[in-house]
Amino acid sequence: MLRCVLVAAAVLLSSTTAVSSSSAAPRVTPSLPAPTGPHLVGTTSLYLKDTSRRDPWVPSARARELMVSLWYPARSPGAHPAPYMTAKESELLLTSAGITTVPLDILSKTRTHAYADARPAGRHLPLVVLSPGFTWPRSSLTALAEDLASWGYVVAAVDHAYENAGMTFPDGRVIGCTACDFMDRPNFEPTVINGRARDISFVLDKLTGPRPNQTARTDRTGWSFIGPGLIDRSRIAMAGMSIGGASVGETMLTDPRVRAGINLDGTMFKDLPASGLSRPFLMFGQNAPDASWDRNWQHLTGWKRRLAVTGAVHASFTDYDVVTQQINVDLGSRLPGTRSVDITRAYVRGFFDLTLRGKPQPLLNHPSRQYPEVTFTSSSAAGKPTRS
Repeated sequence: MLRCVLVAAAVLLSSTTAVSSSSAAPRVTPSLPAPTGPHLVGTTSLYLKDTSRRDPWVPSARARELMVSLWYPARSPGAHPAPYMTAKESELLLTSAGITTVPLDILSKTRTHAYADARPAGRHLPLVVLSPGFTWPRSSLTALAEDLASWGYVVAAVDHAYENAGMTFPDGRVIGCTACDFMDRPNFEPTVINGRARDISFVLDKLTGPRPNQTARTDRTGWSFIGPGLIDRSRIAMAGMSIGGASVGETMLTDPRVRAGINLDGTMFKDLPASGLSRPFLMFGQNAPDASWDRNWQHLTGWKRRLAVTGAVHASFTDYDVVTQQINVDLGSRLPGTRSVDITRAYVRGFFDLTLRGKPQPLLNHPSRQYPEVTFTSSSAAGKPTRS
């Protein structure tokens, strides 16, 4: 099973059967599937700076800087849909994967469904934090985030500085994957996992603290614009993809605010302790063996499920399976069209509806005719999740 953290973007290269030249590049504009929920979706970007610690990859930075995209249910449409990523970020992501057979800015043209800086609707909403794969940006989980927001969740996707191909700060600085230079060092993956757990806790401090001090892209955004009562501090969960998924367990162990977690196709490079993790946990990935999942299954002592998706590849748990099919880049997935996003959205939302809203989810208790690709490879007894 391809769950390796070593440059997740390389998946786009290693399994690609692309068009032969840029002259054959597709003329279509890629788009994400529309959200399925009843709410319009707004989004904004936040810049956060943790001055209590140095950056683990660039100590000279003297602080850990993060970018966070926030999605939420909106009162009404905004002036325009939010951009997917910048042209430079698209270029850096594609070239890092060795893909030069499409226009290098094409990913920046991807159509989204959230309105930039739209006024939020609702109060005391559950919060889901997302952590992307190594070298992949926070925008790689946009389709999932938009859908959750359309069903009444606040979603915060975190860009972990120097761990993706390209990340842009509000002042125009663009940084790349400095962490990629350290991949051959001992304990590299646990270092990433530990750092991400600290990143997530810092983000939660800022999003739920008594005096949030986020600085956003413009004066109109940020916490003063979104409103201090938007998030229910008692209903927080996390999902991560690849190394982001591997970081979910560590985050839950170190931060009791995170009540439930999902690992999306991430090898668990840092094992859970023998004492176990008693809060609800979902393993959701490709239909292939993973010894780290086998090892850690027994250490999940609360409500748990382990589900496998036949036909999926590593990128199927991000936007990229859907988007690359539209631009004639073949990742090897056997999930046509929007199927990968449809499946991921259904099971992720089902898990969070169960664990944060207490809504029964038959989808998580037995196989579904609607999603025959999904296999229950291991499961605990059906019932309500542990609330600890």
